[in-house]
Amino acid sequence: MRSLPARSLSQTFIALAGLALLSAQPVRAADDDAPKGPAVTVLKAAKSCFSDIVEATGSIIAREETSVRPERPGLKVTEVLAEAGDTTTAGQVLARLALPEGGTLQITAPVAGIIATSTAQIGNLASAKGEALFTIVARSEYDLVALVATNDVRKLAVSQPVTVRIAGAGDIDGKVRRIGPTVEPNIQQGMVYIGISSPQKRLLLNASGRALIKTGQSCNVAVPLTAVQYSSAGTVVQVIRRNRVETKRVEIGLMSGGNIEVRDGLNEGDIVVARAGALLREGDPVRPVMAAEAAK
Repeated sequence: MRSLPARSLSQTFIALAGLALLSAQPVRAADDDAPKGPAVTVLKAAKSCFSDIVEATGSIIAREETSVRPERPGLKVTEVLAEAGDTTTAGQVLARLALPEGGTLQITAPVAGIIATSTAQIGNLASAKGEALFTIVARSEYDLVALVATNDVRKLAVSQPVTVRIAGAGDIDGKVRRIGPTVEPNIQQGMVYIGISSPQKRLLLNASGRALIKTGQSCNVAVPLTAVQYSSAGTVVQVIRRNRVETKRVEIGLMSGGNIEVRDGLNEGDIVVARAGALLREGDPVRPVMAAEAAK
């Protein structure tokens, strides 16, 4: 067997080494492109609409109360056909009274609505100048008379939609009916009258209520509240680009349901760190994991 010259052996070795180097380069490149660093939960910034809500608290009153009593004095109640809390129709008989000369006088409801109070009792006397036998909340219409922060009064307008929350009655739809022209000097709050129509529910007069007044709507990119950081440098959100952390200053707006509106500084589709924190710094390598996958 003939031996190869030393020069040929050297050339063969160099060629083999070059092939090995070339074959290793893609592996290194793949390793360089692979995400490094800690796993970080992220999500895509998406557009959402936020309602601008002004809150107000106050008490329930009858918008219009109608008193019911006989037109003549000295009549005795002989029959009571309705009581407080009943819903009435116009012309409905509420009570019967005995006339001094004999016969019966019927007391009827002048308007439809809900009977708020009743003093009618069999055997009691009733007259035109005495206490009303019945008071009716006309047409079952109420007002929530509420106080609102002075800074929010300028946002209010007649006919704005309102959700009124009343203990024991749940949520009832309403509308801004009137805005008070002055501010209470001692507490620096304005007054707003919110109209409520509740034919199916009996509301308790003087009950407290909370109003959520929708004064406007804004649609922009939204992120979770946990994605926003507040610092001396301003309000920031951390995004991921090429598997590295970038910090972006943002302008925020309205909040709702755990999310916050971003009016400037962020684009729809940006990959955002779901829970921003001081442990992540500008340029840090990370392994992004979408929130839906992290929850599995």
